[in-house]
This record gives sequence, C-alpha cells and structure tokens, in this order.
Amino acid sequence: MKLRTRLTRYTMIAGMFGAATMPAAPQAMAAATPTSAVGSAAETGTSRGRLGPLTDVVIERIRVSDDVAAAKFGTGSPIEDPVREEQVLEQVRKQAVAAELDPDAAVAFFRDQITASKVVQKGLFARWTAHPQEAPTTRPDLGQIRERLDQLTTDLLAELKNTERVRDQPVACTVQLGLATASGAARERLDPLHRRALNAATQSVCRSDAPAGRR
Repeated sequence: MKLRTRLTRYTMIAGMFGAATMPAAPQAMAAATPTSAVGSAAETGTSRGRLGPLTDVVIERIRVSDDVAAAKFGTGSPIEDPVREEQVLEQVRKQAVAAELDPDAAVAFFRDQITASKVVQKGLFARWTAHPQEAPTTRPDLGQIRERLDQLTTDLLAELKNTERVRDQPVACTVQLGLATASGAARERLDPLHRRALNAATQSVCRSDAPAGRR
C-alpha cells in the first residue's frame, strides 16, 4: 500500500510539472527561431525591423536589374557602363548634399547598388546563354528603366536619411540589417543569384565611422 501511494503521488507530481512546463516550451522555441520573423514578413508584405523599408527599396532596385539585363541581352550592349555609373554617382552626391547626408557614404552605398545590379546582369547573361530557351522574348525599353532607377535613387536617399540614426550604431545596425535582409529575401523568394546581389547591395548600410555625437 505504501509503495502504491508513493507511485500515485509521484505520478500526480510529474503530471503537474509537465503541465506547468509544456506551454513555455513552444514559446521558447519560437523566440529562438529566426524564421518566426521571416514568416511574419511574408504575411505582412514588408521586411522586418527598422531597416525594413530601406531593404524593401534595395530589393526593388535589384528586381529592376532583371529588366536591365533583358534590355541588353543579345544587343551587344555591355554590362559595364563606367560613364553611366559615374553620372549616377555624381547625381547621388549632389542629392545627398541637398538632403544633408554624408555624400561619401551615400556614394559608397550607391556604388554597392551598381555592383549588385551587375551581379544580377552577369548571372542572367550566363543563364540565358547556357539555356537559350529561358532567355526573355521581349526587350524592355532601357530609357524607361533608367527613369525608374532615377526614382528609386530618390527613394533610397530618403530611406538613408530616415535610417541615419540606426545606421550610425554598428551593433544595432548589424542586427537590424540581418533581420531585414533575411525577412526580405524570404518574402520575395529570392533565388541564390538575387540573394548574392542583396548581400552586395547592403555592404555599406551600416557605418562604422559615424560621428560620436550621432550615436
């Protein structure tokens, strides 16, 4: 009888302990799983965190690179266009000064955007050359694409201004950028090529040389 009583008490205590601890386990797992943030981004249609809006525009610009590649492919137009690139960067410098942004930092950021675009173009050129059946059958107007890119330049500068404070905090910026890029890549279902481009495009987002007064 004593043994049976002890077993019964042990079973009751174990059951109470299990009931008390079980609800906490899924919460702990969810808190430790980065993909929970990614899932929320997919549902809301925006990248997560304080750098989410900036990352969304970066991804939009990367997507436009697909059209740039389609406009150039098969025409002999080179992917590298140093003259056009310098024109874009000079305009960025002027707009950055007008917006009271660090012009050198803005130019570095946009140089990364140009690099990211070339990553996409080179990747697509290689894919379409190896698999002609996947090549675009229509050719977008490059002039209209450049107008769109000019608008995105304005949008990106605005987001650089909006996120200036967090970007000047290296640790916080790194965390926020990781959250934004991971959720944005998942939301847009970016393939490896476009993920590489996103990585290239965000190299200069966080500033390690920010003035102490702005941190």
